[in-house]
Amino acid sequence: MTTTSEAPLGIIGVVDAVTARLRRRILSGEIRSGDPVTEAAVSQTFGVARPSAKAAIEQLVASGLLARTAHRSARVVGIDPETVRDVYRTRARLESAALRDLAATRTVPPAALDANAEILGMPPGPDPATVDPDLRFHTALIDALESERTGRMYRSVLDEVRLCMAQVQGRRLLDASVIAAQHAEILDAVASGDADRAAALLDAHLSSAEERLVAALDTD
Repeated sequence: MTTTSEAPLGIIGVVDAVTARLRRRILSGEIRSGDPVTEAAVSQTFGVARPSAKAAIEQLVASGLLARTAHRSARVVGIDPETVRDVYRTRARLESAALRDLAATRTVPPAALDANAEILGMPPGPDPATVDPDLRFHTALIDALESERTGRMYRSVLDEVRLCMAQVQGRRLLDASVIAAQHAEILDAVASGDADRAAALLDAHLSSAEERLVAALDTD
């Protein structure tokens, strides 16, 4: 190891910090769909060098939150019905397979129970605050497989999943108590070893959010 190895570590730390703050602004709606995200603006806003700003933008392009075409600035991706359907169906494929494996051993992830308990503790009604525990519930199903590659595949679409979920709850389309009840049914099916029922309940759960968001987008 040479003495120059410390410099990249510092750069990576700055890039990750800027990426995280940009991600939060996009997911919160502070930076809106279609808004440009330029290297110059990121550099000035966060007080970082242009290379660090560029690297942060590239990370968000890779995660699907930003899109960039040749010779044009990156922009926040638009959420349209086609995107919503593709994101939710990708989720369904991965999560359904995970549930079948978990049901085979009747493994109920404690992290999923904890996340759903948090949702159950929220007041009834639509609430954007459900997005974080809701996402933790679904991610716990994947993580319980203890497969690095499956987890990596799921996380490759996680930002787009979160963006869609934020749109659903930001529009107040789903009741927290309904989400928690559906989650509980899924876990009950896993606990009883009923893989087909668990997968069917998941499909209905995700399809409900998908269709509500698509319908809302169609009326915008």
